[in-house]
Amino acid sequence: MSLAILYRGRKVRFKIQLSSRRLLSFAGIAAFAAIAYVQPWQDKGVNALLAQDRIKQEQRAIAMQSDVVQEVRTNAQRELTAMSMRLGEIQAQIMRLEALGQRLATATQLDQGEFSFNQPMPIGGPDQAEVEWPVVGEHQLLADIDQVIEQLASRQKQLRLLESLLLNHHIEGERFIAGRPIVEGWLSSQYGVRKDPFHGNPTMHRGIDFAAPEGSPVIATGAGIVTFAGRRAGYGKLVEIDHGAGLRTRYGHMKSIDVQVGDVVTRGQTIARVGTTGRSTGPHVHYEVLENGRHVNPSSFVFRQLPGE
Repeated sequence: MSLAILYRGRKVRFKIQLSSRRLLSFAGIAAFAAIAYVQPWQDKGVNALLAQDRIKQEQRAIAMQSDVVQEVRTNAQRELTAMSMRLGEIQAQIMRLEALGQRLATATQLDQGEFSFNQPMPIGGPDQAEVEWPVVGEHQLLADIDQVIEQLASRQKQLRLLESLLLNHHIEGERFIAGRPIVEGWLSSQYGVRKDPFHGNPTMHRGIDFAAPEGSPVIATGAGIVTFAGRRAGYGKLVEIDHGAGLRTRYGHMKSIDVQVGDVVTRGQTIARVGTTGRSTGPHVHYEVLENGRHVNPSSFVFRQLPGE
């Protein structure tokens, strides 16, 4: 096989004839030159557009994960804040219970060493080996709350015992409920169904009203512990006294209150001043007696005689 190239010009004419061997040689040289120019063995690098697209995808994924982590952190912070507030409320309650306990211990003249509310509770037990310790997986704040709740339960047990000692041993006679809750005045409304002074419909009146001059003394009808002293819907300014044995008395519509929760009061002690706060048409004392949580007619307590009289 051979190749003949004939060129004819106006003034030039030549002819080239190539044999098969020469054609193969030229083809090889051309292929070598092409390969040398392309250089397929060299790394052409990464496609910039493709790499940029993948980087953006990774950035979006990381941003989504960051949002999720931030949301979890925000929820955790909110829960911890709520628990911290709850723990503060419980600690404040402990302080009130301790103050009440100190007043009760003083009133009952108990040995201060027996009921010491300023010292931690005497507790103990055998040591545990380290291998026996439980694995704590909760936040430390939860453990603090559990500890405070245990302290509250302990304080409440002590206060119940103190109340029992106070009401059943030290002032057994004084807690006997008798007499009127006022020094001067008159009975203005009985216990039972009556015509409501505001809307005129028949309603149940669960106490006795004693009209009295505004600002005149309101006295406790028996010894006990003040369990409420403040405003309550309908009652206005209200004082509630626990006399033990399931008996409580209430004094409503006060102008001012002279006692506070936890105070130990005796029969005849001034606890408030006559007023007309709350749902009232004029200065008077709304007097209630509750036995085991249920209202009873106060008349039997108002008109009964004291022991020994």
